[in-house]
Amino acid sequence: MKKTIIKKKTTIKDIANVLNISAAAVSKALHNDSRISEKTKKAVRQVAENLNYQPNHLASALRSGKSKLVGVIVPRTNSNFFSSVIQNIEEVLNKEGFNIIITQSNESYKKECASIDALLFTQVDGIIASMANETVDLSHYEKIKSKGIPLITFDRGENDLNVDYIGIDDYNSSNLIVGHLVKQGCKRIAHIGGFRRTRIFNNRIRGYIDALKKHNLPLNDELLIESNLTIKDGRAKMQQLLALKNRPDAVYIASDYAALGALQVLNEQNISVPHDIALVGFGNEPFSALVTPSITSIEQHSKKIGNLAALTFLEHVKKDVIKQKLTKKIVDVELLVRDSSNRNKK
Repeated sequence: MKKTIIKKKTTIKDIANVLNISAAAVSKALHNDSRISEKTKKAVRQVAENLNYQPNHLASALRSGKSKLVGVIVPRTNSNFFSSVIQNIEEVLNKEGFNIIITQSNESYKKECASIDALLFTQVDGIIASMANETVDLSHYEKIKSKGIPLITFDRGENDLNVDYIGIDDYNSSNLIVGHLVKQGCKRIAHIGGFRRTRIFNNRIRGYIDALKKHNLPLNDELLIESNLTIKDGRAKMQQLLALKNRPDAVYIASDYAALGALQVLNEQNISVPHDIALVGFGNEPFSALVTPSITSIEQHSKKIGNLAALTFLEHVKKDVIKQKLTKKIVDVELLVRDSSNRNKK
């Protein structure tokens, strides 16, 4: 029977034995300590490379109390908004010597809880998060706070945890969209939104309802639909609206993905967009400008949100204490009017 050989992981002591110096000197050389000569540093780095030495970041974090790692939790990474936020968080933090660990919840509460436990075990110096759609119980986020670890929420999480928050004004975004549709002559405006339990979608729904009142338009329960806002949901909910005896003449959808699904149905049924039914999405995903007709959407300025989230974390680090004053930063949005809602285009 063939004997299995388990390869031992290289340690600082192994490097020290090769060079006949102390493990402490190796550690200082690897951390570029000024007390160690350049000749020794060079020799240590060369041996470390030859022996395929991999630093134990967890052990280092336990010793120093700082891991130089920041956890980033997002509902999904295949969204241009979230991937852009991640990219800009990383760019800002890398310049300050931090690396990020990215986890995605896939909108699952259980997966989000597991991600937080894993990040806490890894001794991250902070967590920047956008909550899952399923999340109602916030005890796993309270666990972060109880450990004194900086927690910054973005996009989803405003006010729920009494922590720093970076996002947009979702209420006024809805007001902007409804006002645009009214100017296009729309009088029966439907809304396919997210679930009210999630603050941003609740704010968009409230904004939609109040905007209808502002423009003296009727609010019909059959025109307000909650969903997971996937492409599949967009298709199903649009079919639901088309089955009504009195169809809407415009549909505002709280996600470009669901708007894409809705547009597919309208195109398949040869319904003229925007003349029969105008369509507005949310998020300015790259495909929204490429499909036919192009989809009117809200630009959330993800780059700025990512930058602000990272800078807010750095404020905690530089003071070396949890900030006494919480930060709530609201980024202005922009309505990008495209063919799917522009009835006045000549």
